[in-house]
Parts: sequence; structure tokens; C-alpha cells
Amino acid sequence: MPLVSESTEPTGEDPIEDPLGDRLLAAAAAEFAARGYAGARVAEIARRAGVTTGAIYSRYRGKTDLLAAALGNATAGEFDALFADHRFQGRMEDILLIAGSHLVDRSEPDESHGATPGMLLESFTAARHEPEVKAIMRAGMEDRRRRLAEIVDAAKDGGGIDPSLDTDAIVTFCHAVGLGFLLLEVTDSPLPAGHHWEELIRRLVTAVAPPS
Repeated sequence: MPLVSESTEPTGEDPIEDPLGDRLLAAAAAEFAARGYAGARVAEIARRAGVTTGAIYSRYRGKTDLLAAALGNATAGEFDALFADHRFQGRMEDILLIAGSHLVDRSEPDESHGATPGMLLESFTAARHEPEVKAIMRAGMEDRRRRLAEIVDAAKDGGGIDPSLDTDAIVTFCHAVGLGFLLLEVTDSPLPAGHHWEELIRRLVTAVAPPS
């Protein structure tokens, strides 16, 4: 559950189509996943997208801007998808159940977005040595923390989560589990069966509900 879009509520608006932009960001995501941030080359991104480097520099200042855009593109609409899931029944705690169940889903990523675990892992690795990349990742994580906190607080108001529990602790737990699954996916480690994992998540969510 890495970085997120700009809204936790569905907008109902169709995004403006930009085929060239989609190709550039998909090519950038593939290059970052394959070579890492340090090894990625703008010329190779251009080759993957079938354009000249001039087409890239007319939109982006360099690799850092490309990485920020590729990460944003890869996770755009993530919360919209959770709200649109058929299991969402209007209770904010349902979002935690749905998001948790998605962690064991190893379906192929959307190629138009290039949302690959490899790109995300390489981005976190680069953040250790590249201050600009660290700033991008930190901003994205902080934005995600705020949106998850809004969901948790709304669930508290609705009676789905015990108000006495610390919101930041719950959000941190969600982040830790999500990032841990990123490592499992990159190493292709075995995952539990979906129904077993969903039952565990359901019990965890029930455990944080207000006492009867």
C-alpha cells in the first residue's frame, strides 16, 4: 500500500486522456524498476516510450520529476478503487478490510500505469542516498498517513473503531504491514490463501471495535 492519489473520495470525473504522457510514465516506471534510480537513463526511458529525449524534457526537468510523476501515476485512484469495491458497505472500517485483503492479490499490475513492486522498492532504496528522492517518498507517505488517519477517525465516529485507540498507532500498523508485503512480493515469497488472510484481517478489525 504505497503512495496515494489526491483524494480519498471518488471524484466522478473522467481523467483527461494523455496517451503520450501515459507512455512516458509507463516507460519511466519500467526503467526505474529495472535499473533503479541511479542507473536509470532518460535516453533509455525515451527509447522505451518511442520518443526523443526532447519530448521528455519538454514535460519534466529530469529523473527526479519523472520518478515523482511515475509514482503518482502508479497509485492514482487507489482510494477510489477501494471505495468502489463491491464489499464496501458505507462503513469506513470496511476500507481497512478491503485494503487488507488486497495485499495477497498478486494479479498483474495495470501496464498503463506501470505500478510494479520493483519500482517502489527501488524508489525506497534510492531514498537512502538521494535527498530529492527521499523528499518525494516522505511527502507521499505523509500524504497517505493523513488520508488513512481520516478513514480511521471516520470509523471511530461511526462506531467501527474504539475511539480510545490511538489513530497514529493504527495507521503506522497499516503502513508496516503494507510495506512488509512489498518485500514479500519483490522476493516472490509465498503468501497465505486469500480466505485465510481475509479472516485474519476481519478479526483484527473486529478487535479494534469499541467494547460491547
